[in-house]
Amino acid sequence: MSHIGRSLRRIEDRPLLRGAGAFAADCNARDQLHMRVVRSPVAFGRILGIETAEACALDGVVAIWTIADVAELPPIDFRQMGLEALAAYRQFVLARDYVRYVGEPVAVVFAVDPYVAEDAADLVYCDIDEQAAQLDATAPPVAFKPDIYPGLLSEPAVLRRAYGDIDAAFAAAEKIVAVEVKVGRHTGVPLETRGALGVYDADKDVVTLYGVAKVPHYNRDAITRMLGLGPGRLQLSEGHVGGGFGIRGELYPEDVLVCAAALRLHRPVKWIEDRKEHLLAANHSRDQVYRLRAAVDKRGFILGLKAEFFTDQGAYVRTHGTTVTDLSAAMLPGPYVIPAYCVEGHIRLTNKTPAGTYRAPGRYESTFARERLIDKIASDLGLSPVEVRRANFIAAEAMPFDRGIQTLGTGVVYDSGKYGDLLERVLDRLDYDQLQQELAARRDRGEHVGLGVACFVEKSGLGPQDLVRIRVDGRGTIEIVTGVASVGQGVETVLAQICAETIDVPIERISVVHGQTDRIEIGFGAFASRVTVMAGSAVKIASEALRDRALATAAKLLQTTPDTLRLSNGTVEAIDGGASLPLGDVALHLEESGGLTGEGRFVAGHMTYPYGIHAAQVKVDPSTCGITIERYLVGYDVGRAINPMLIEGQIVGAAAQGIGGALLEEFVYDENGQPLAASFADYLMPTCHEVPEIEVLLREDAPSPLNPLGVKGAGEAGINAVGAALAAAIDAALQKPGVVTQLPITPARLHAILRGRRP
Repeated sequence: MSHIGRSLRRIEDRPLLRGAGAFAADCNARDQLHMRVVRSPVAFGRILGIETAEACALDGVVAIWTIADVAELPPIDFRQMGLEALAAYRQFVLARDYVRYVGEPVAVVFAVDPYVAEDAADLVYCDIDEQAAQLDATAPPVAFKPDIYPGLLSEPAVLRRAYGDIDAAFAAAEKIVAVEVKVGRHTGVPLETRGALGVYDADKDVVTLYGVAKVPHYNRDAITRMLGLGPGRLQLSEGHVGGGFGIRGELYPEDVLVCAAALRLHRPVKWIEDRKEHLLAANHSRDQVYRLRAAVDKRGFILGLKAEFFTDQGAYVRTHGTTVTDLSAAMLPGPYVIPAYCVEGHIRLTNKTPAGTYRAPGRYESTFARERLIDKIASDLGLSPVEVRRANFIAAEAMPFDRGIQTLGTGVVYDSGKYGDLLERVLDRLDYDQLQQELAARRDRGEHVGLGVACFVEKSGLGPQDLVRIRVDGRGTIEIVTGVASVGQGVETVLAQICAETIDVPIERISVVHGQTDRIEIGFGAFASRVTVMAGSAVKIASEALRDRALATAAKLLQTTPDTLRLSNGTVEAIDGGASLPLGDVALHLEESGGLTGEGRFVAGHMTYPYGIHAAQVKVDPSTCGITIERYLVGYDVGRAINPMLIEGQIVGAAAQGIGGALLEEFVYDENGQPLAASFADYLMPTCHEVPEIEVLLREDAPSPLNPLGVKGAGEAGINAVGAALAAAIDAALQKPGVVTQLPITPARLHAILRGRRP
């Protein structure tokens, strides 16, 4: 029976459906202490003193730490894309000398229960000399830390990328088309907030951190270095995770503090974040301004593109370093030829919560900017937006297509793609011409309705490698051990399907162990839509190795040759229908020689590049400035679908997040840097009322040649082009081309547009 390509139910849902889930808050240990973080109440200021005496006197308080108590700890280092110039802008686990955003950890309280810890935290007084906050990332850079690092500015780096003859392109242009757009600050808001439990085992002299996600092995190594521990003295254990979305890929101050406290206090230490803390302190994202100028010919073909953009990094550069800006610069050209390109990406620091990655980091933003530019080209030249896209697409026969630039340390080489073909399939699904006639007729009757289309290229399958080990026991059950992590995307099911397909066993016999640093020595986690490409390929390699060993061993036992045998439904059998042997019996025979095992290591030097098209149909109510999404379609080529149902689930969930960022979600600050959206009363989230049924057109027309499965990632397909598609649809509904230049498209901004003012 074939397993790949089938929409099998998720095997990891069994404990969740039985109520046996083990999330961070479910982790407890005997005699545990509870940690509460004291956070800065101001956006920028010099710390004059921190008074803890009254809090320390509270019954049940065991310890209170400020930076003086952890002065030996270095700042948190980079995981990705860390430039040397950024080193001085890293964050310490507790504020040192200055506070730089509301919510920055200033002190931590350890108490016998969470209520005492919270009461004590309220009694800690932070004496801060408040100073003027810097909140505009497009303003000229200012001093980062006056009086301490006078040579550092709030622009720590500018990334530059270029290829082609940009001057010749602009000299030959029929027209220069320019846009300036902005994407507001928002973030992933998982159902489960952050949390951690650190447990010190004195007998083994080992600390175990529970509640981790996404990159356990990296965080293990980073915390080990920060605490000066020897090899093997820190282990990380992933449980169930209530959503990832990029922000859980961070190493935060709280993670380090929990481990340090468990070691120093010799008691388990637990920290669970509340929702306000999450909105104040977990990574923000987006918040970019783009200024684009395109040199185009009469067809709307882009001869050259000049781009400048600004990333509001917030107060510090966290573990992702330049990742968001780097991806923005490299992925901005999208699915279009653009023979000449130059870009400057400014990383700017402000007195806001530090920013990092959030689902499709740098692509949600750059797709919005690029697709707004494409629509502006069409409007300025009197052309159809669809025709302009057709004129600019990279042809299928040009694949692989080398962009001539790098991102995340690898060359951007599109591995495969049929962009024009997917567009035609999307238009056919929409019945595009007929639909446009119907919408025009509705507009003639006074309705404000319109359709928008946006195209994108994603990246997935980031290396450098993944290791998988597979073992069969005497009962014929199979265990897969991998260094990747699960954040709800169906890791166990997908890896089990690949294994079941390769060695032909029932998927019910397979279990998957992930996110446990004591079970496998290396792992690169779950981010950048990498798991199916990297770990999936490693599972295939390991499964093939196990299959070959099983057949060779069974051949000896059955006194035949491996080429006369096959694996079928968990049994080694003769191809001609002769003798057979259960896989478990083969495993029992090999127990003394290491067991029936297989190991697979997949190494990749280039990413894969899936692609898609979003189409949105909206209705605008001019009286309330409300926006109703009447129809939403995502066309996506995943290369090869292991489990189509899981991919569609990823796309639908991501589209909901994209709608939130396009219409509702935004972190707003007052002139003093005080956040005005620190609860769900002000930070608005999409519900089933705002999110329509998402149609998915899933294609497998361009398998990747870069891995043995032909797969590409799917985690960010549904969010990438949402803002761009909705903006185009609103333009069409209002019959005002190019008026939507900022996300989210709030009622206030739409009101300004309808009255001819700049929002």
